[in-house]
Amino acid sequence: MSRPRHALVLGKFMPPHHGHVYLCRFALGLADRVTVVVGTMPHEPIPGALRAGWMRRLVPDATVVHLDAVLPQHPSEHPDFWALWRRALEGILPAPVDLVVAGEDYGATLAQTLGATFAPLIRGQTFRDLSGTAVRADPLARWDVLPDCVRAWYARRVRVVGPESAGKTTLATALAERFGTLCVPEYARTLLEPRGGALERSDLSLIARGQAASEDALAERCHRLLICDTDPTLTAVWSEALYGAVDPAVRAVGADRRYALTLLLAPLDGWRPDPVRYQPDPGQRRAFFERCLEVYPADRRLILPDADPAVRTRRAVEAVGALLSPPG
Repeated sequence: MSRPRHALVLGKFMPPHHGHVYLCRFALGLADRVTVVVGTMPHEPIPGALRAGWMRRLVPDATVVHLDAVLPQHPSEHPDFWALWRRALEGILPAPVDLVVAGEDYGATLAQTLGATFAPLIRGQTFRDLSGTAVRADPLARWDVLPDCVRAWYARRVRVVGPESAGKTTLATALAERFGTLCVPEYARTLLEPRGGALERSDLSLIARGQAASEDALAERCHRLLICDTDPTLTAVWSEALYGAVDPAVRAVGADRRYALTLLLAPLDGWRPDPVRYQPDPGQRRAFFERCLEVYPADRRLILPDADPAVRTRRAVEAVGALLSPPG
């Protein structure tokens, strides 16, 4: 047969892994044009729109289409299973397909249903027994098969928060070194140090967004864990402490961000002057800590009151290490 004009790859990609990328690139080598259909259902553990976005990043040479119609997921669920899928696919495909490329046997029936040729994927040692179900069951154990963008979703994020001069940066740096991963530094320091610490209320939105953006970018390069020296929510606490209110734009940055663990450091007696520190009074720092107790949920939170850095670090290492234990 002549080279196919249009190939179809269909999957849930929940989540995408290197086997899926191999499948799509195999299809791109077979046909002039490839459409990747990401089929999703409501209430699945990874949002469908996110998976479609991942696939657009991973296979930019293909056309990625998100199919979010509620359809039966197995032929046993509906007598017209294949007819339903044919109508749904023909309704979103940019053109008729000549080739269906798949790594599973359903591809042959799907190709027949669409009047296309089936091209099975070679399944060798590299991706044998690799499935989205296996990855979801223990993503940290399958870290090597996850693309960077998917790693960012599964990375266990740990935020280190609390008042000034409590040792947050020291602890965050030590944890990153201990677990061989990355530490997200304070964006506020990056922004304000060149100004000698001069801060305006309008800066807080950029600080919160800069912290979140840095965290999300580094999450793609971390090793299973991402240690965050502060987080966007702490910027909102600072806004309250310094200005008595929080702009909605600042509060919104911290909303719905996911952290596996919050390490909340209690204030220490000492205070080291610094151009980017604003609360020399112990009472201020104590009040700041009390506000953190209200803001950060008690679940997945560890309070570290110990003044001894070795004790504090040991307790933190134990808590963070537990995040890497296999499920169950």
